[in-house]
Amino acid sequence: MPEAVPRQPRRDDTAADAGSLERLGRIDPQPIPAPSISPFLEPDLPPAEEPAAE
Repeated sequence: MPEAVPRQPRRDDTAADAGSLERLGRIDPQPIPAPSISPFLEPDLPPAEEPAAE
């Protein structure tokens, strides 16, 4: 089997995730999604405060 040809590392930033590209200043900060209100998923909202027991 022939020897592998040495190559330079890729410098392709299109394979990066959005968080990395944001830290590098390549893209604008991404919006935070709204909380889920689907009845089929766990709620993202904090539980309502219960009245204090006396």
